[in-house]
Amino acid sequence: MFNLLLPVIYLAFISLGLPDSLLGAAWPSMNQQFGVPMSWAGGISMVISAGTIVSALLSDRLTLRFGPGVVTATSVGLTAAALLGFSFAPNYWILLAIGIPYGLGAGGVDAALNNYVALHYASRHMSWLHCMWGLGATAGPYIMGFALSRGQGWHWGYRYIAIVQIVLTAIIVLSLPLWKNRQNNMRDNTSSAMDDAGAVAARKPLGVRGVLRIRGAKAILLMFFCYCAIEQTAGLWASSYLVMYHGVDKVLAASWASLFYLGITAGRGISGFLTMRFDDPTMIRMGQAILLIGLVLMVLPLPGTVPACCGLVLAGVGCAPIYPCVIHSTPAYFGADLSQAIVGVQMACAYMGSMVMPPLFGLIAQHTSIAIYPWYLLVLLAVMTAMHEVLRHQRADA
Repeated sequence: MFNLLLPVIYLAFISLGLPDSLLGAAWPSMNQQFGVPMSWAGGISMVISAGTIVSALLSDRLTLRFGPGVVTATSVGLTAAALLGFSFAPNYWILLAIGIPYGLGAGGVDAALNNYVALHYASRHMSWLHCMWGLGATAGPYIMGFALSRGQGWHWGYRYIAIVQIVLTAIIVLSLPLWKNRQNNMRDNTSSAMDDAGAVAARKPLGVRGVLRIRGAKAILLMFFCYCAIEQTAGLWASSYLVMYHGVDKVLAASWASLFYLGITAGRGISGFLTMRFDDPTMIRMGQAILLIGLVLMVLPLPGTVPACCGLVLAGVGCAPIYPCVIHSTPAYFGADLSQAIVGVQMACAYMGSMVMPPLFGLIAQHTSIAIYPWYLLVLLAVMTAMHEVLRHQRADA
């Protein structure tokens, strides 16, 4: 029965990705209706991000008390309600208010699901599940586009996604008995067994301070912060870099920028197969090496724009294995009893990196030049790589 849960988790990851790109796709229509500046989308995004950080930090306490199945079902239900609320929002300020439960739901399910998969399933599933998230994130704008093209407005784009989330909530609720089997099962990667599940139930919530006191925790948190900063900064500013520095046509630059995300999604599909041969630390190092090659191609003064564009695609492929393999390696480094607490803080660091570092690059580039784009990413990559080696050294000595 335990394996029957896996298809539910795959559906959950697809559903997780669906809302993530909706705001960007719908905002040109939304801001006109509400009569607010285009830049005000950032306010909604900030509120949602703040909610995800709070719920990620609370995930350890909630999961210890209620279990991952209940937390996942409740979080998805909360997200569904928020999406439905978005579709009926009469003004911008209501959107801001609804962004709070939206973020709380997204952060809770992210932390609970990622840790559950890291504990119970092999690394290949973590990679493939995050590939499914990419498919969901890709499908979201198409669903919004369908609603807009049929004259239904952005409201129905949100309602379609909300309906999907409501159905998923019902499926997860019906599957709750399967989640309870986790204490009697080992992850299907036979090279590593779970720690005693009783230790998880016996301990008290650690909190941020408790997590930071664990040897190696600061390294993995900073590593995760840097990775998410790289992914978000690279994706957000790719088109601007190609247009403003390399003189690429705007339409072509947008296409190349989208290939960065395609590289991540396809790379995670391939990484799932590679994890059958290589362990998580090796996969992380491989990703870092490919990412380095991509960034170096952008830095080198090579003729034409093709090297920079190819470097961007390689950067996406390099990013692919890092996120899922870092999450999956967390129980192996810190034990099953501590992994939920650490994964929760990891998710919070991920959201902070995604929220803070892309605008910081924009501010720096505004006062210097967009040419620093690959150099900025290289600095983050250097810190991330150093923290990975520090983590391995500290946990080996622990």
